[in-house]
Amino acid sequence: MNDERHAEVHIASFVLQHRADALDVVRAALAAEPELELAIAGDTRSVVLCETADRFRVMDLIDALREVPGVLNVLLVHHHAEPPEALDEPVSPAVASGASA
Repeated sequence: MNDERHAEVHIASFVLQHRADALDVVRAALAAEPELELAIAGDTRSVVLCETADRFRVMDLIDALREVPGVLNVLLVHHHAEPPEALDEPVSPAVASGASA
């Protein structure tokens, strides 16, 4: 089932709770993973975005982040999956604004 017809894009966000002196180590760990992006860097909490083609990879990345020195916890905030071609479809204004139809 790994052919392109069954491909999905998995988009997730995490909150990392970390020690104040660990932000540089966290930045380096995120830079080493092309599927991860530091969206918001905070003193003790940061937001990380993840985009990958494998749902199991999302969990592997969470586990890897938990092993980064100074990281206290990794919380999965949001996880969404859809076919890659759906990302190219326009979003209606009502959906984009969060209004119900």
